[in-house]
Amino acid sequence: MRIKRSYWLALFCLLFFCHCKNKGTKHGSKKIAVVVSTLNNPWFVFLAETAAAKAKTLGYDAKIFDSQNNTALESDHFENIIVAGFDAILFNSTDANGSVANVLKAKTAGLPVFCMDREVNSNDPTSQILSDSYSGAVAIGKYFTQQLHKKGNYVELLGLVGDNNTWARSKGFHSVVDNYPGFKMVAQQSADFDRNKGLEVMESILQAHPDIDGVFCGNDAMAMGAYQALVSSGKAGKVKVFGFDGAEDVITSISENKVAATGMQFPKVMAETAAEFADAYIKGKRDFPKKIPVAVELVTAKNIGDYIAYGKK
Repeated sequence: MRIKRSYWLALFCLLFFCHCKNKGTKHGSKKIAVVVSTLNNPWFVFLAETAAAKAKTLGYDAKIFDSQNNTALESDHFENIIVAGFDAILFNSTDANGSVANVLKAKTAGLPVFCMDREVNSNDPTSQILSDSYSGAVAIGKYFTQQLHKKGNYVELLGLVGDNNTWARSKGFHSVVDNYPGFKMVAQQSADFDRNKGLEVMESILQAHPDIDGVFCGNDAMAMGAYQALVSSGKAGKVKVFGFDGAEDVITSISENKVAATGMQFPKVMAETAAEFADAYIKGKRDFPKKIPVAVELVTAKNIGDYIAYGKK
């Protein structure tokens, strides 16, 4: 009788041990959150969906959170993510300074944060995978001067004023264009990286400054809005538009000679790298580079055949 009891006790302990071990190592029980600044822009939709898809192929449950360019809503997302027991955050911030507190909140809770495309002004993120916006804008600036023959009136549409990419792109562009005295910037205004605002702002600027030769936009959504305003005013064939992103509608517009150029970012590289880093962290790795620059490539009518939306062919 004692032997039977010992046998069943030993068997029970073995089965219990195996169950606990499998439960603790099963990837399906772990979750990765993808927090993106906005889903009102196809580029960010692609970034978020790519990050979530990569997390899923690595064996994790993944959920996308839309901050709608609102730091307060972003803060709510972080609090809910922490309470819900997620294991990592793939993060596209709403504001370089305004998002610092949210990253710190996650870090304090022991939750790693991997930034994609947009920088946070602190060392608290586990790693930041960012486009080299400055260098990309330098390349656009050089092409801009060539296309406008080193002179003319132009407009600059800025993105969100709280995003470091806005100023990196603007500074990169001006580091080239400002060296040519024949250029005059007649207006510089923020359109928040938004297509509709880009349209509205450009329409207003054209009323005050109808005689322009070029428009540099901090992203492709604003570039498409600016182009729409130029079409409405009958100036589309006379004013050259330059964007930044590599979004589908601008790639198509370049091939149709409607938009002059864009800076191709690589959201797939940033999203998948962030997901792979999160997977490595969950599995025990702790040593990650604080910042990884991802090159931006100039796309024009001459090389458009090498590119598709959001990347190379």
